[in-house]
Amino acid sequence: MASRAALCRVLQRASLGVCLVGGGLAHAGDCRVAFDMGSSGIRAGASNSAATARADIDYLSPQWSGRGVRDTLVPTIAALNALPRQAAFAPECARVGGGFSAWRFALAHEPVALVSMLAEIHTASGVAVLVIPPLQEGAYGYVAARQLLGDRLQTSHVLDIGGGSLQIAGASTSFVDTLGQKVWYRQLCELAGAPADEACHLQPMLPASLALAREALAKRLAGVRAALPEGATMTAISRPVTRGVLPALTRLDGHPAPQLSQARIRAAIDHLSALSVEASAALAGIAPEHAAYLLSDLLLLDGLLQATGGDAIQVAEIDLTNLPGLLADDRAYAWERHYACYLARLGERGLAAYASDPETCAP
Repeated sequence: MASRAALCRVLQRASLGVCLVGGGLAHAGDCRVAFDMGSSGIRAGASNSAATARADIDYLSPQWSGRGVRDTLVPTIAALNALPRQAAFAPECARVGGGFSAWRFALAHEPVALVSMLAEIHTASGVAVLVIPPLQEGAYGYVAARQLLGDRLQTSHVLDIGGGSLQIAGASTSFVDTLGQKVWYRQLCELAGAPADEACHLQPMLPASLALAREALAKRLAGVRAALPEGATMTAISRPVTRGVLPALTRLDGHPAPQLSQARIRAAIDHLSALSVEASAALAGIAPEHAAYLLSDLLLLDGLLQATGGDAIQVAEIDLTNLPGLLADDRAYAWERHYACYLARLGERGLAAYASDPETCAP
């Protein structure tokens, strides 16, 4: 991984100086372990190791079904204990987990249960799990993309579409919303009147339904232009685009160029919306379970271009995680040393707890 000082400099520009270069690591062994805890699982990395380890855990479905975040407690503790051993990380390193979209959802809907669960996780694993605010998540994403792409990153921002959240991250501005692939698909199902407990089939989609979907998406993305500078451009780096939309469109229209113009996207929407998922899967050459998201992903990309005023999205495949940014974030590791105070503030202040000063906690 890149040096901590280099990552800190990017974090300072991207997130108002939360990474305190020169602050030092006040922990035995001068090392850090971080856990990127997304909507689909956990990935672990360390400041003194190139190894990573991953565990797949679905954090969104239990909450959507009403079972709640506590349904994931046992597998979470098991993963947080097992992953460092799998990757042979030093046991003395400070351990911090960054919880993102699914964890913010839990905080919004069951804050008392979440705070209690985080305390149990810390007791059982030694990992201080923090609920990371959206703009800080955007800063992490830009850090990782800049590190991995280098000079290949020719746009002002990177677009990361996860399962639960969507982020458009730049060096100093970001837009983040709970509008990831699974969330947007679920919203489309609700617009179509599909019961939450039944399988949702969006296709074929009539023109009136397409118009309704675009209207709903425009409302969700209304804040993009205020959050981003005029003329912002995007490079999409996540699998829904790099391994879903781009190869599907290449097969449909025969153009292998690593960019998605609005004209290509809209032509694909017009073509696929009249078809069943099975027919779309056959044309695009992808499995039906993945093809189910293709039309909704295309609508999302079209809506993003509308919201930013752009005419194309560049595409570059990288294995993006929040690990580099989280490992470089001194504030996060200061909270590891004051975790009881963090949990108290999380219960009182919600997401704002992260941005408060850990050094103001009572000894």
